[in-house]
Amino acid sequence: MMAGARTPRKRAGVGGMAATFDLILSGGDLVNQDGIGARDVGVRAGRIARIGDLSRASAGERIDCTGLTILPGVIDSQVHFREPGATHKEDLETGSRAAVMGGVACVFEMPNTNPLTTSAETLADKVARARKRMHCDFAFWVGGTHDNVKDIPELERLPGAAGIKVFMGSSTGSLLVADDAGVAAILGKTRRRAAFHSEDEARLESRKGERIEGDPRSHPVWRDEQAALQCTQRLIRIAREQRAIIHVLHISTEEELALLADAKDVASAEVTPHHLTLTADDYARLGTKLQMNPPVRAARHRDALWRGLAQGVLDILGSDPAPHTLGEKAKPYPASPSGMTGVQTLVPIMLDHVNAGRLTIERFVDLSSHGPQRIFGLAGKGRVAVGYDADFTVVDLKRRATITDEWIASRSQWTPHHGRQVAGWPVGTIARGARALWEGELVTPATGEPARFHAAL
Repeated sequence: MMAGARTPRKRAGVGGMAATFDLILSGGDLVNQDGIGARDVGVRAGRIARIGDLSRASAGERIDCTGLTILPGVIDSQVHFREPGATHKEDLETGSRAAVMGGVACVFEMPNTNPLTTSAETLADKVARARKRMHCDFAFWVGGTHDNVKDIPELERLPGAAGIKVFMGSSTGSLLVADDAGVAAILGKTRRRAAFHSEDEARLESRKGERIEGDPRSHPVWRDEQAALQCTQRLIRIAREQRAIIHVLHISTEEELALLADAKDVASAEVTPHHLTLTADDYARLGTKLQMNPPVRAARHRDALWRGLAQGVLDILGSDPAPHTLGEKAKPYPASPSGMTGVQTLVPIMLDHVNAGRLTIERFVDLSSHGPQRIFGLAGKGRVAVGYDADFTVVDLKRRATITDEWIASRSQWTPHHGRQVAGWPVGTIARGARALWEGELVTPATGEPARFHAAL
């Protein structure tokens, strides 16, 4: 494993001997703004109260983390949990259960549900469904459409709103905004960072003839590199014209990286574990289970994404789980739907990459915790610092395990990573001081609450 210099254990400070906490995580290596070092963490009332040597402090609960590594709670800012609507394949409870089983402490859920999340009423309905029913904290993206432009200044600041999400391709009905004028109208109203699915709808429509019946290997031929590149070029141009800030989701092409490197004034970018791990060669093994939008592509794109990550062009990780049942995925391509599970495998897949030397544990923390906090203006999450929410992802960097379909907690209960052996495993997920998960078992009843944002306080 690659790691930075460890810092020595720090004393609790004045009053440490008599200090009392609700919870102490003791004996573990903590990764935070000070680097990596042996530090205890004390929690009161769901927030971090002290960091240092708390061996002489008392607590209602003390968790021995000897041999383990304590990370800030992982934040997955792109998930599709299907509720309301297609709850036969996922819902807010099962999706969040999968999240905490995989070490994820907070999620941002997407608006393409039924009904669509495009109004104050549909957002409030989701928040009500999620509160104390989701096992992790949450926010919901609100869909930007041609019809709700005038409401965007209010919608993006509502409690529980992650911001505005726009589909420039790969959507249907009013949630699709494929034209420059429509995108410009939305970005003219946003003040927070808006997120985009960037594939050029006109090119997708014109290339439907490239799809080969029964052959999902034609999926990245149809949804080619130019579809992504052309749309991202348009998007960056419009963002600059409107003086808006944007977030480009699930980057999948080598061609987009140079463009994004020159657009840091307006654009941040996300990469997914599946685009960093799988390639088009895997269609032969996985078939439609690998079918996603944008597609998993040739190995040159995967390798370029790793270079973009190393150069800092890619800002955060998002798993983009979009579950479908195995029966739905078994339909012959292109009748098969695009999407796979992913929130539960984000941490183990990326820890395996850490152990393989492809990134440091500090860089993983920046991609999965500090980055989302910084980019989206999260209040009180994304760092292990005094005053922040007591969200932790506790991992065993040395544990070897095998990812299996049987382990997946999603209602769809399958993963394209079935049978993959990994080094590094999530041991515990702690959300605002409560053990949501420990050693593979749900410990505390669901306590999920809306995440807070600086722009919406």
